[in-house]
Amino acid sequence: MWQKLLEELTDTGFLPIAVAFDARGPKAARPWIEAAKPTYPCLIDANHRVAELYNMINVPQAVWIDEEGIIVRPTETAGSSDAFRRMDRTTGKMPEDDAAASRARRTAYLDALRDWAHKGSASQYVMEADKAEARTKALTPEQTLGNANFRLGEYLHRAGKVEQAQAYLTEAKRLRPESWAFKRQAWNLEHELKAGGPEFWAAVEALGDSNYYEPAEL
Repeated sequence: MWQKLLEELTDTGFLPIAVAFDARGPKAARPWIEAAKPTYPCLIDANHRVAELYNMINVPQAVWIDEEGIIVRPTETAGSSDAFRRMDRTTGKMPEDDAAASRARRTAYLDALRDWAHKGSASQYVMEADKAEARTKALTPEQTLGNANFRLGEYLHRAGKVEQAQAYLTEAKRLRPESWAFKRQAWNLEHELKAGGPEFWAAVEALGDSNYYEPAEL
C-alpha cells in the first residue's frame, strides 16, 4: 500500500518512513521488510524510541510531518479499524459489512494523505497549530514511569536476565494499560508469542465495547 502510494505521489515530494517496533530486533522485522522490497526508508526501532517520542501505543499509527519538520497531524491510526475483532480466527475472514467498513476507513485515510501531498499547508486535513498541540498530550507521571520500566525490561532481556526483565515488563503494562505496543512486545519477549496468540485475543476481548483503535479524525 505504501509503495503504491509513494509511486503515485512521487512528484509531490511525499515520502513515507516505516518504523517497526520490535524488541527482538532485525531477526523479527527484517525478513518482512526485505520481502516487500520497498524503495522508502524502513527502520527497526528495537528500543521503541520513536514510539516513546511520538506516544504511539498501537500499530499501525502515523504522524504527518511537513518539509519544515512541523507536525501537522499528531499520532493517530493510519486508517485502521476494530473490524478485525469480528474476524473468524480459523479462516481469517471478516463479515462483509465489517470488511467494507474497514476498506472505507483505509480509503478515507489514504485520500486525506493524497490531498495533503498535493496541497501542502492548504489541505483541509492539516491541523491548525493550536489543535495539533491540543492533540499532543503530555505524558503523565505514570506513563513516563511505564516507559522507563519498559526500556529497562528490554535492556535486561537483551542481557539475558529474563526473570528480572519480566518484572519490569509487567510493571510497564500495568502503568500503561492503554499501550498495545507494550502488550505485544512484552508477550514476544516473555514467551516468544505471536501478537495474534491467545494472550492477544484475551486482551482484545477484555476491552468489551472499548476501542482497540481510536479512529482518526478526518
